[in-house]
Amino acid sequence: MTSKSLVLVCCLLFGFQSFSQENKTLSLEEAVSIALNNSDDAKLAETTVKTASEELKVTKNNQYPEVSLSGQYQYLTSPDVNLKLAVGNSNPTEGEAKEVGTPDINQIMIGQASVSVPIFSGFKLKNAIDASLNNFEATSLEATSTKERIALQTISTYLNLYKAQQIVAVVKENLKSAQQRVKDFSAMEENGLLARNDLLKAKLQEANIKLTLKEAQKNVSILNFKLATFLKMPDDFTFNLPVETIGMTPAIENITIKRADLEALDYRQKASENNIKMAQSAYYPSIALLGGYAALDIQNALTVTNAMNIGVGVSYDISKIFKAKNDVKLAQHKAEELEYTIAKAKDDVKIQVKNAEEEYQLALTQFEVYSQSQEQAEENYRIVKDKYDNGLVDTNDLLEADVDQLQSKINKTNAQADISLKYYQLLQAEGLLTNKFNFKNN
Repeated sequence: MTSKSLVLVCCLLFGFQSFSQENKTLSLEEAVSIALNNSDDAKLAETTVKTASEELKVTKNNQYPEVSLSGQYQYLTSPDVNLKLAVGNSNPTEGEAKEVGTPDINQIMIGQASVSVPIFSGFKLKNAIDASLNNFEATSLEATSTKERIALQTISTYLNLYKAQQIVAVVKENLKSAQQRVKDFSAMEENGLLARNDLLKAKLQEANIKLTLKEAQKNVSILNFKLATFLKMPDDFTFNLPVETIGMTPAIENITIKRADLEALDYRQKASENNIKMAQSAYYPSIALLGGYAALDIQNALTVTNAMNIGVGVSYDISKIFKAKNDVKLAQHKAEELEYTIAKAKDDVKIQVKNAEEEYQLALTQFEVYSQSQEQAEENYRIVKDKYDNGLVDTNDLLEADVDQLQSKINKTNAQADISLKYYQLLQAEGLLTNKFNFKNN
C-alpha cells in the first residue's frame, strides 16, 4: 500500500470531517487498496476464512483424548439397612453369613475420572481432518477470488466516474462555445444580419448542451456517491481522479491463467473424496484406549480408593454396514457432480479469458479510430466554420458540425478509459488483477 493510501485510510478511520469536505486526488491503486481493506465484501471474505479456520481447529480437537471428571455427594436420611457381612473369625458354615449391627449411614461420596483415546475409527477422523483442511484451503482461495472481483468492481466504478467527469469537462467547454455563438447571433440578428430562425436554432442547441451537461453532472454525482459508499468513505467525499495513467496499459504478451476460484474447486474436490472415505468408515469397528479411576466412600460402611482401570474398548454398529451403502453412494454422486462442475468452470474461464483478450484488442482499435475521428471532426468544424463565415453553408451545417465535434470528443474520452477497463478485465479473467497492484492477499 502506498503512503497516500495509508493517509487516506488513517483519515477515514479517525473520521476527520475536514477530509470529507474537500476534493482529494485518489489514484486508481489507492481506490482498489481502500476497497480491499474497507468494503463489506472484503471483510465478509476475511470472516469466512476465519470461520473455516476455526472449523478446522474444532475438527482437529476430535483426535485428542476425551478426559472427564465427575463427583457426587449425597446426604441420606436414616435409611433402613439390613447388612450381612461374612466375618472371618466366627467360622460360619458355607453359604451362611453372620448378621451384624446396622451401620449409621447418612452420606455417600463418589469420585470418578475417565480417559478415552481414539485409536481407530475406520479412518473417519483422519479423513474428517483432511476434508476440513481442504475446505479451509478452498475458502481461502475463494476469498482471494472475491478480492479479485472487488478490485474489478472498484476499477469499473472508478473509470466510469472518470469518464463522467471528463464528459462534464468536455460539455462545459462546448457550452461556452455555444453560449458565445448565441451571443454573436443575437448581435447579428439585432443588426438584421441573421434570420431569427437561425438564432433560435443556436439557442436550441445551447439548451440541448445544457441538458447534456445536467445529465453528465447527475452521472458524476451518482457514481461519486456509489464509489464513496463502496469504499466506506463519507457520503460528501468528492473524488478528483488523476488522468495520467488512464488508457496507458502495457502490451499483452503471454496469457497465463491462475484463477483462485478454479484452485478452490480442486480443493473442494479433494474434500469430496475425503467425504467418500468418511462414509466408508462405517464398514469398520471403532477402537479406543480406555482408562479410569474411581473412589467411593459410604460413611461407616465402605471405602474404596485407588480403583484404577485400563483397557481397550471396541464398538461395531452392525446396522451401519447396511445403511452406509447409500451414504457412500450419496458422497460419490456429490463428488461426481463437483467433477463436472469443475470441468464446466474451466471451460467457462477459457471462454472468459478469450473474450476479455478480444475485448481489449478491440478497445485499442476503437481508441485509434475515435482519435482519428476527433481530428477529422475538429478539422471539419474548422472548415465548416470558415465556409459559414463566408456564407457558403447555412446554420444547420455549422451546428451539425459542432455536434459531431462534441460527440467525437466524448467517444475518444470513453474509448481511452475503456482501454484501461478492458485491460483490467483481462487481468481479472486470468486471476492476476490484485497481483498487478502488488497487493498481498490477507
